[in-house]
Amino acid sequence: MRDRRPSHKTRERLKPAADTAGKRVTLPRALSKLGYCSRTQAERLIAESRVTVDGRTVSDASAWVDLSTARISVDGLVIAAEAKIYLMLNKPRGLVTTRHDPEGRPTVYDCLKNFDIPHLSPVGRLDKASEGLLLFTNDTEFAQTLLDPLTHVTKTYHVQIDRLIDDEEIAAMTSGIRHDGELLTATATRRLRQGDRNSWIEVELDEGRNRQIRRMLEALGAECLRLVRVAIGGLELGELPKGAVRALTEGELHGLRRRAGLERARR
Repeated sequence: MRDRRPSHKTRERLKPAADTAGKRVTLPRALSKLGYCSRTQAERLIAESRVTVDGRTVSDASAWVDLSTARISVDGLVIAAEAKIYLMLNKPRGLVTTRHDPEGRPTVYDCLKNFDIPHLSPVGRLDKASEGLLLFTNDTEFAQTLLDPLTHVTKTYHVQIDRLIDDEEIAAMTSGIRHDGELLTATATRRLRQGDRNSWIEVELDEGRNRQIRRMLEALGAECLRLVRVAIGGLELGELPKGAVRALTEGELHGLRRRAGLERARR
């Protein structure tokens, strides 16, 4: 009996060509990149035979499509790419960073009621007790690149602690503090101001480990009273009121994309 398995050369032809890697994606990823739904939701639509590509029903979620040429429809309606949206929120304390909270707590999406964009997602998170700059977008590539630790896009925080902090402790935060067996390091730390009983410090991170600043302070025997993210890359929170949302300017977006390596610097 003849071996019907594809030859090595045939198998190579089944892979997406390297020069079209940015355009050829799996069908679930295509629906996600177009801003229609999440990949998980897309897989369900495909399994239910509700998705067509160039007029033909596709029920295989592993199928590849070319985003530059494919005509993709769901339930007979052609899906076009959503306009890319980039927003910044001054997150108030007490909101959780999720669309739906099983405990019924208020969420950051309560601040976005005037933006009817179904696939708008936060870029990273701020925990319930934290405040400040939080980005939202439907541009998945932009979000993933900003969050990638390899791009080293910095996040800057102003932090109030429950006591005075000395120079040795500030230096320790940049040299590295071990907490629960994990070495936690800030890229920069400086004292902003202090009173009789507490201090404000500025902490810059280029990675996003869970509760990193709070854990570092805990290892030093200090308690975090307030934590406000004031900048991401060169984008500053500025005077945006608490709970307010605005779109990024073209210059702000370009600056973030350049820092993340998505654009070259303008001459």
